[in-house]
Amino acid sequence: YYRGDNPGGFCPQSQNSLLLENNQVMRRVKVLVSGRVQGVYFRLFTQNKAKHFAVRGSVRNLPDGRVEIIAEAEHVTIEKFIKWCHKGPVTARVDHVEIIELQADEILTGFEIK
Repeated sequence: YYRGDNPGGFCPQSQNSLLLENNQVMRRVKVLVSGRVQGVYFRLFTQNKAKHFAVRGSVRNLPDGRVEIIAEAEHVTIEKFIKWCHKGPVTARVDHVEIIELQADEILTGFEIK
């Protein structure tokens, strides 16, 4: 796709991204957060932060004690959201964050706690 701010003007588009009409590349990721992240309102804080950043997706507790977040937004926004996930809310202790790129084949709406 074409980007005027890139020398040469063209940038490769990841197969895991969705190019919108306004040339914003959407990125969808699965974020797996481990540490003290259950029973500390991590999902609620995550939903609030997602709404703040206009990130769409969902968050849920996993049986193994981790929290799983599916998040979709413009690339720069996702980076900011992932940075927050590494810290989490003050009530939590984040030990490890794993990021898995997902296929962005459709646009998600809203951000829900599952």
